[in-house]
Amino acid sequence: MIDLRSDTVTRPSAAMLQAMMTAETGDDVYRDDPTVNALEAEAAHLSGKTAALFFPTGTQANLVALLSHCERGDEYIVGQQAHNYKYEAGGAAVLGSIQPQPILAAADGTLPLASIAAAIKPDDIHFARTRLLSLENTHHGKVLPLAYLAEAFAFTRQHQLALHIDGARIFNAVVAQKVTLEAIARYCDSLTICLSKGLGTPVGSLLCGDEAYIERARRWRKMTGGGMRQAGILTAAGLYALQHNVTRLQEDHDNAAWLGQQLHEIGVEVVDQQTNMLFVRVPAEQVEPLKAWMKARDVLISVGPATRLVTHIDVDRAALEQVVTHWKAFLQQ
Repeated sequence: MIDLRSDTVTRPSAAMLQAMMTAETGDDVYRDDPTVNALEAEAAHLSGKTAALFFPTGTQANLVALLSHCERGDEYIVGQQAHNYKYEAGGAAVLGSIQPQPILAAADGTLPLASIAAAIKPDDIHFARTRLLSLENTHHGKVLPLAYLAEAFAFTRQHQLALHIDGARIFNAVVAQKVTLEAIARYCDSLTICLSKGLGTPVGSLLCGDEAYIERARRWRKMTGGGMRQAGILTAAGLYALQHNVTRLQEDHDNAAWLGQQLHEIGVEVVDQQTNMLFVRVPAEQVEPLKAWMKARDVLISVGPATRLVTHIDVDRAALEQVVTHWKAFLQQ
């Protein structure tokens, strides 16, 4: 099966599974699981932060990130299409009584500083207290420029806001810009890192920040059900991924660009390609037939008028050649 629905569908390699099976474990609630501690120390080191915390899911990591920055009645400014606003079931509002203030992102995925400034509430009893700016990097595959991050960070210092980066695909940004994680993370107070997308682990995310912030997050993690015991079995996969699967993300970017070019040549309308995400436009009358055609040929695609194709570690160039062949046959029938 060739699955281009998302990079969340990746499966651990044999070598990663072996690392998990041989992981040294303890009880992480007591903070004595050595493999968990090693992963958190590595994440802190790579990000340039003083501490990090492991979570089973990215949604929980983002929720705890917001809970650790904001109190009840506070507000965070976020993109209208950002994952931790639109796709995480309203957790901050429902569980934290934190009000989101969504604004429209620019074409490059950034949130315009003028729009952010206009959204900040005055110090008045009528309004929620604006406490946090949340950015997403990458945003629908788009890498936020370092110059923008520097400006946004300086902006939040001027306006007494914290800055959080939802870095679910932050290493795609690292590889695309040919920089270190610290070069990006220096422009935020906290960031999340998802291990189970392009990095290929079966589960897990990290939250990085300073020690006081991570201590608050640890309490919120426990409250939201994220206190785990022998979690080293899981974090061993994360350590393996950071050691072996970061630089190879460039292959995913190259494969997405190649796929876009090939589809364009057979007549598919390519809208955009950034990092490992390719967006194409499918005529309405082709949506269901194309979905069925591909599924019958063991290709899974979330086909819609605006279709996203995501390359990842489990799809090589040979597999993509099959996708192009099947798509071309569909158009020619």
